[in-house]
Amino acid sequence: MDALFAALADPARLRLVTLLAERPRPVGVLAELAGARQPQTTKHLQTLERAGVVTSQRSGQRRIYALDAAPLRDLAAALLQLADDADRSGGPGTTYDRYGRGLRAERLAAQGTGWADGRSFGFHRSLAAPADLVWRHLTEPALLAQWWTPDDLRMHHLVFEARPGGRIVQEYRDAEDTDGSGPAAGRAEGVVEDARPGERLTYRISPVLPDGSPAFTAHVDLALTPTDTGTDLDVHWQLTDSTVDSADFVAGIEIGFGQGLDKLAAALTADPRDTDSTSRRSTT
Repeated sequence: MDALFAALADPARLRLVTLLAERPRPVGVLAELAGARQPQTTKHLQTLERAGVVTSQRSGQRRIYALDAAPLRDLAAALLQLADDADRSGGPGTTYDRYGRGLRAERLAAQGTGWADGRSFGFHRSLAAPADLVWRHLTEPALLAQWWTPDDLRMHHLVFEARPGGRIVQEYRDAEDTDGSGPAAGRAEGVVEDARPGERLTYRISPVLPDGSPAFTAHVDLALTPTDTGTDLDVHWQLTDSTVDSADFVAGIEIGFGQGLDKLAAALTADPRDTDSTSRRSTT
């Protein structure tokens, strides 16, 4: 397939394919119709033949070239599959488009300091796990690092001290930057304000701008309520101290934190024995 892509990438060769799609033709006629010299045309046809899209046979003093449609159909099917993957409902492309719309709206709204102050976001998840296990996933760094990121990022470094006054430090990298060689995708710093195991966790956290200043302060309140089937988790975000440069971060809150909570729900449905072993691994 790579050879076929490379062969068709040249406009002169693509013109020859178009001519051969009409009917088989000899080299001389193809050169004349393409407005090229015959030696140059022969080289292009040989490239197309090596790629499998053209065949040839000698007829008397002429060599006749014909188009083999099968590789083109295979190529068309592969391109169609790529398009279907990109358009898949609910997939990464959908999320990208949704974030783009939010990004444009927030950038238009960010006209001055304090523009997003008072903005709030609410999240609810019914989790299939007892409150003490949910609490561990909310506060133990090794477990927290598994879900506390959007889908396209991973936690590279995490500090979470689950006590009043405890530090919070997050550093993200691209999810596919597995060796940590790429630049950090983001950083946030904060402090825990209240920590009542199995009941309530509150903290404030601020994404850090490139100059080291905070983009805004998010006041986050997580409430756990035991149910017959597990635990209801209700999360409330409220923003203060917003800067003009915080628009990109604000646009990602609903999508990014929502994706994280979906990963939390999935992790809590896994075998608790896996959870126990995972909690002992380092996050850095």
